[in-house]
Amino acid sequence: MNLQDKLTELKQQKKGILATNFYNFETLTGILSAVAVQKTPVILQLSKSSIDYMGLKTATNMARAAIAEYEVEAWLHLDHGDSVELVKSCLDAGFDSVMIDASEKAISENIKITNQVMKLASPYNANVESELGFIAKLGQEQNKAAFTQVEDAVNFIENTDVNALAIAIGSSHGFYKQAPKLEIELLSRISESIPTPLVLHGSSGIPDKMLQDAIQNGICKVNLATEIKNAFMLALQRILKDNKEIDLRIVFPEATKEVTSLVINKLQIVQDA
Repeated sequence: MNLQDKLTELKQQKKGILATNFYNFETLTGILSAVAVQKTPVILQLSKSSIDYMGLKTATNMARAAIAEYEVEAWLHLDHGDSVELVKSCLDAGFDSVMIDASEKAISENIKITNQVMKLASPYNANVESELGFIAKLGQEQNKAAFTQVEDAVNFIENTDVNALAIAIGSSHGFYKQAPKLEIELLSRISESIPTPLVLHGSSGIPDKMLQDAIQNGICKVNLATEIKNAFMLALQRILKDNKEIDLRIVFPEATKEVTSLVINKLQIVQDA
């Protein structure tokens, strides 16, 4: 099943799927170990920074090999693609799905760029995700006035027919400075107004019940990134404190287990929604 069909199925069922960013071999295997335990599909995501860090070919081949080894259902997705050129490179590399993020541009320009990517992705039968509204990135302040509006979402879908749409309803990338509050009523109205599966960016730190409410009201894809990095690095810092061990093959697996534990919990939350 391609990801477009999977997301459409999830929207019809009012269910969700976890989309997890990975950053190296350890976080990748930590995620897939959890997926194998829970026996549920997952979307593996690579950002531009991770692609620059690992190399596109290396990261892609590592993901494909790991998916086959763990015998799980998974799709490979470009997270926050910032250019058509990067999207093309990822499609050529065999990604199942790509995101073009032109959300900080005027809606007319966002529509134009999204349509470019839709045309580009068509021969690959790849899923395309776009973003509408302002979802604060690291270091940016949340702006309620820039939440996705129903009429804008309808206009955007009518003019792009994009496969998945990330919307701004109160989430932010990175950890929250104050307790997050998702606009569930706005989410519900958007979901009822368009046929498109909706995506929640910035799930790290959102309370379990609020996350499940979002899924029940139209969110089909839940992105998780910051908590994965945090779990791995906090574990490493704890393990390496006053530790003279130099063999990373001994040290890293303990941190990888923390990623697995985190993702098992997140998968369960999404499954139980």
